Amino acid sequence: MGRRKDLTSEERQAMAFFLLQNSTDGKLHHGTITAAMAKWGCCRSSVSRLWQAAKKEQAQELHKRGTIRRLATGINCSKSTVGRWISKGLIRAHSSAIRPDLTAPNKLLRLRFSLEQIEYDRICNVLKFKNMHNVVHIDEKLFYITKANHKFYLTPEETDPHRTCKSKKFIKKVMFSCAVGRPLFNEDGSVLFDGKIGIFPFTEMVPAKRTSKNRLAGTMEEKQIQSITKEVMKACYISKLIPAIWDKWPQFASKTIYIQQDNARPHIKDNDPDWRAAATANRFDIKIIHQPPNSPDTNINDLGWFRAIQSLQVQSVATTEHELVQAVEKSFEELSPHTLNAVFLSLQGCLIEIMKVRGQGALPMSLEVPKELVEECIGYLIEKGVVEGIDQLNEQLGLHDDAYGAMETTFNQLSMIETAST
Repeated sequence: MGRRKDLTSEERQAMAFFLLQNSTDGKLHHGTITAAMAKWGCCRSSVSRLWQAAKKEQAQELHKRGTIRRLATGINCSKSTVGRWISKGLIRAHSSAIRPDLTAPNKLLRLRFSLEQIEYDRICNVLKFKNMHNVVHIDEKLFYITKANHKFYLTPEETDPHRTCKSKKFIKKVMFSCAVGRPLFNEDGSVLFDGKIGIFPFTEMVPAKRTSKNRLAGTMEEKQIQSITKEVMKACYISKLIPAIWDKWPQFASKTIYIQQDNARPHIKDNDPDWRAAATANRFDIKIIHQPPNSPDTNINDLGWFRAIQSLQVQSVATTEHELVQAVEKSFEELSPHTLNAVFLSLQGCLIEIMKVRGQGALPMSLEVPKELVEECIGYLIEKGVVEGIDQLNEQLGLHDDAYGAMETTFNQLSMIETAST
């Protein structure tokens, strides 16, 4: 049976709708093209061409819905009508962030990386994540003197802030390399090691080219290094990172340390001769390892530590690169080691979710809570006498009646024992 070469407009529209319905994140489900070929009697290349056209049209159509005004114009109604639909929940707002494009090998590497962070606890007979106390996460980030758009809360009498800049595209900035390990705490909660190895600016001292109201020509100023090359990165690792580790690393901790970095081109490799010579000095054995490609969520800095630093840094007023460096370093030192430890726990949560989705890039919006844990917690509340609202909570969570009945029986037995004892 020969394949039909031409499709009507109605058939093309129906096929495009069918393909979009059977796709996730711009990728067709397995067998969708074959099903479309059989349903509309056309060849694979025709279905593929229509799918590419449908994706492009969908992307263009979404960009036309970026504001209430454009959406109202597109569907030929008033802005107030669209506003009412939004308030009623018929239309929802969504902020879309660009995410790393994971290839099939990337996903497998993410999955293997997650599994490599697990160890077997023979005493407790459980699988758990390694303590990560001998891993230092390092990454780079640009910090800006100010934001192009900054929100302030003012009293009615205050004057609106007036901020100026020659060009919003060229706001002063400095790149930093941040290195952190996992903090160590004593049994009483006191800090043994804060985990903050250091944050190192890529700057250099250069003479001012001309006289201004702020300084004379020839005055040494701190300026950002414009090109971060492999040699610049190696110099930072050897002259700043390693001495900081020697100075801050706990005496009782393992001297075998792993520096986890991403796959940026300026980063050096562990077999660099100059690096190996410095990394094995002073009785240390420091090794460089690479995190999975396109996986910033596996690095502590990208996962939340940079955001914590920036939230404090933007509260400082800086006008020069030197003041910006001081503000970032001050924010780095002021952050609590408990905050840093919380990010390490968040990393373990991310690794669990990566394993659940087999290394896929799209992590869930909400984490699954084990049903057994919920039932145990409800049972604990009942044992402690907190029974008000338990039946509504049980119904809300959809727990089995027999599980709740067993818990209620336990509580009744405890009540009877307490009554008898009095």
